[in-house]
Amino acid sequence: MSKEKIITAVKKIGIAAAAGAIMFAGGAFGTFIASEYTVVKNAREPETKTVVSATVGAYAQDIYNGNPIVSIVKKSSPAVVNIDTETMVKQRIMSNPFGRDPFFEEFFGDDFFGEDGMQERVVPQRGKGSGFIVTKDGYILTNNHVVEGADKIKVTLLDGRSFDAKKIGQDPTFDLAVIKIKAPDLPVLLLGDSDATEVGEWVVAIGNPLGFENSVTAGVVSAKNRTLQAPGVNFQGFMQTDAAINPGNSGGPLIDLSGRVIGINTAIVPYAQGIGFAVPINMAKQIMDDLILHGEVRRGWLGVTVQPLTAALVDAYKIPVKEGSIIADVQPGSPAEKHGLRRGDVIVSIAGKAVKNSQDVVFSVRNKLAGDKVEFEIYRDGKKRTIEVVLGEIDKGENHKKSSKPTQEPSSRAKTSKQMGITAAVIDSELQKQFKLESTEGLIVVNVDRGSLGARLGLQPGDVILEVNRTKMKSLDDWNRVMGAKNKSLGILMSRGGQTLFISVEM
Repeated sequence: MSKEKIITAVKKIGIAAAAGAIMFAGGAFGTFIASEYTVVKNAREPETKTVVSATVGAYAQDIYNGNPIVSIVKKSSPAVVNIDTETMVKQRIMSNPFGRDPFFEEFFGDDFFGEDGMQERVVPQRGKGSGFIVTKDGYILTNNHVVEGADKIKVTLLDGRSFDAKKIGQDPTFDLAVIKIKAPDLPVLLLGDSDATEVGEWVVAIGNPLGFENSVTAGVVSAKNRTLQAPGVNFQGFMQTDAAINPGNSGGPLIDLSGRVIGINTAIVPYAQGIGFAVPINMAKQIMDDLILHGEVRRGWLGVTVQPLTAALVDAYKIPVKEGSIIADVQPGSPAEKHGLRRGDVIVSIAGKAVKNSQDVVFSVRNKLAGDKVEFEIYRDGKKRTIEVVLGEIDKGENHKKSSKPTQEPSSRAKTSKQMGITAAVIDSELQKQFKLESTEGLIVVNVDRGSLGARLGLQPGDVILEVNRTKMKSLDDWNRVMGAKNKSLGILMSRGGQTLFISVEM
């Protein structure tokens, strides 16, 4: 073989070897890349699957996140009880088929069918309600109307145990009652702060509506300080809620999201949806203590008569505020008189809470107990003052005297003067005796013309006018001067039946 052929053969072998090496290297690199791609892909797929699975699992296990009602119900329900009552009532069941035949009355007796020919029998009348345990030794808070008049009371717990209960104390004014069962170490509900509760907060109601035991409803606090007026009911301060409340819920708890009782479900509007009312728990706390200790509520007594602050009265008496309530009368010997409150004082706050009208005064005082020291902020003669009053017991304030309404016309010899249809007379000894007046202070109304200003004001013969636009009526000259002036408003302080009151009108 020639030298040239050898060189050519070597080149071909080198090229082939190089090509083989390149192919090997390429295959190896490709295999490496493929393996790396497979590892990464296999590593990521489980990771992706794991993330998806974890997310689904999280929602599945935390489906009630943000809704604590389930835990509230589990913790609260054991302390909520069903109350069954039995009251024995008379029922008429049949009429006398024999009329008043003396022959049959000889056998059955005169009283067998009753005086009106109807036979009566005593039958049990059953009722249902709710309540909740407030102490481990068995004190239960409920509504008064749930147990009022009941001869037997049975309490059933969530675990099925039943107990006979006895009444401890009742308060019809706020429709509250305390009953007690004998059982140790009972579950209890904690009492919250209804004053701190705000409109819009979520609440839960648990009770025995229409016999469906331990039913749970939820809603919000719709309003506060509602006044409810119905036959036999005139109550201020209700909490309103749209949590469903039905007959049988009465006495059950209204619970906030912290699991504390803020109200006692009491009343509903039967022709509406989502309008229920509960007694605020702060009101019930002190009443409950009194019922447990004394069996009754020793409610506070102030001893004043209050009236709304009308625009005409504000103008006529130059009162520096537009909101508040004016004291029209102070009972002799009352806590109000003892501590310095006077007729004509304008109450603007009680215990630090603003007073907008006379209802606020009545509600605030009624919510206090005998012996409570209460701070009254008032305006007197245009100046602001603060007076502390220790409230008395309400039953001690009911013995004040009231004058009888006159039945005779006044003597023709009385000195009189007629202004704007109102005929007034000076009170002499004869008129004082005739109208049974305790003093000769002021002028007495002897006649009111129909359709006159006096008629518009509601004045009647026998009323005593003490002041007109802050001027004391000591004589007919005072009467003629004030009533004859050009007044934008007229404010009259008068006495009727022994009680003073303000009347006013814009001219």
